Amino acid sequence: MTSETATDKPAFPAAGAAAGLTTAEDWRSILTAFSHIVLVANSDTVDIGSLQAQYPPTALFVFFNKVYKVLDRPFLGHSLLVSRGQPRGANIVYRGEVGEVVKFFPKDYFLGIMNIRLGLEEKLNPAADFQGAPTGHLDLVGFCGDLYTEAKTPTSGFALALWLSDLKLPGAIVLAGFSAKRSEKWRVVSVHDWSFEQTFLRLFARLGKITIHGGVSANAYTRLAERFSEIPPAEISLAVAEVLSERLGNTDAEVDKLISLTNVIRSTDNFLRRLRPKFLKRKPKGTPGEQKEG
Repeated sequence: MTSETATDKPAFPAAGAAAGLTTAEDWRSILTAFSHIVLVANSDTVDIGSLQAQYPPTALFVFFNKVYKVLDRPFLGHSLLVSRGQPRGANIVYRGEVGEVVKFFPKDYFLGIMNIRLGLEEKLNPAADFQGAPTGHLDLVGFCGDLYTEAKTPTSGFALALWLSDLKLPGAIVLAGFSAKRSEKWRVVSVHDWSFEQTFLRLFARLGKITIHGGVSANAYTRLAERFSEIPPAEISLAVAEVLSERLGNTDAEVDKLISLTNVIRSTDNFLRRLRPKFLKRKPKGTPGEQKEG
């Protein structure tokens, strides 16, 4: 997929090079050429102009699904779009948004679409479903099964970060906007274990496997251990857990009060919903809500 220069360094893959790729080695052959692979989360914290300015033209920017949430103009740089399969297939396909999304990627620098799946219930789409956009596939069923929280499913960004790390590419793997924070635009979907992912990715960054754009904040609890060097780390961990448990208990008590106060509102809402005609209650099948990070 790439050509060799006179200095035996891989040249950049041609536009559309993602077409027809299916194996890890296929994908590795086109990703090796880039100095950085920047995974861009669909997050309010992402400023694309500022982000792109901080990396060289040799960087590849990887976007996820509904890029119109983070892009307001065509992206002029090497790019790849990850589109995850749902039980009905990729949501940009069944929602008819392929054209709306792909228009943000000028063909000259667009490698194409990586259509992935992580669960057996998820479905890959044939390339024809993506309206002529160059499309490759990656089946990662079971990839995170031995480490991820039971009954939860990894986000696309989390799984891709781990997968890229396993490829041992020469370029740096950078995560941008992976905040797991709620906002007016994005919900934190409960099907994912956001706390586990954030913990894992921060530890991964501290090991040097990936880089978190903006850096990983210094851990104040590490400084606690340094200040109280005579206390075993396990005792400090227990004290932290005790405080968190008390705070969570207090929060639960306040939430219970709110639930009690809103009983009348919820009863009225349920009554009005029962009055709605049946055709207004129908919703498309698939995972509800928006995923922040792919």
